[in-house]
Amino acid sequence: MFKIFDDKTKILRTKCKEVPLPYTKEDKQTLKEMAEYLKLSQDEEYASEHNIQAGVGLAAPQIGLDKRMLAIYLKDGDSTYKFGLINPKVLRTSVKKAYLRGGEGCLSVKQAHQGLVMRYYKIVVEAFDVFEDKDITITAYGYLAICLQHELDHLDGVLYYDHIKPKDPFFIESGAIEV
Repeated sequence: MFKIFDDKTKILRTKCKEVPLPYTKEDKQTLKEMAEYLKLSQDEEYASEHNIQAGVGLAAPQIGLDKRMLAIYLKDGDSTYKFGLINPKVLRTSVKKAYLRGGEGCLSVKQAHQGLVMRYYKIVVEAFDVFEDKDITITAYGYLAICLQHELDHLDGVLYYDHIKPKDPFFIESGAIEV
């Protein structure tokens, strides 16, 4: 079980370091455990029994590691996405924006921050994935794209509420898609 660091911790405001090649067994194992943690956190009985919050993404700084690594485990409609990414890089984004209807949340943020976060509707990311054990390219839309961007922000020391406009927290960009 991981200790999840909160947003008052310095590492969550740190730009993380690239993971050097070759990737270690420990880094790969950590990512597999992060994805398993997310999967278990979505099981209501398990989460209640272990007093953990449900999550769909987790970045290395959230567990105290200064490494460009993140895990995603989410179900969206009939699809399940499971990634353990090392050194992810954004290749392309859409012009069109999207946002989560109820706003975003974060395992590291205990205090609610009301407002909407405008993200790219589509994002293309390249990374090494520990589950496929190779470099992959992910083309993500909607919810998955938003989750990836949220976790990628963590790797640069950015939290979701940094994107909320203080003077107009519920501002919606023209043409943005509600997810």
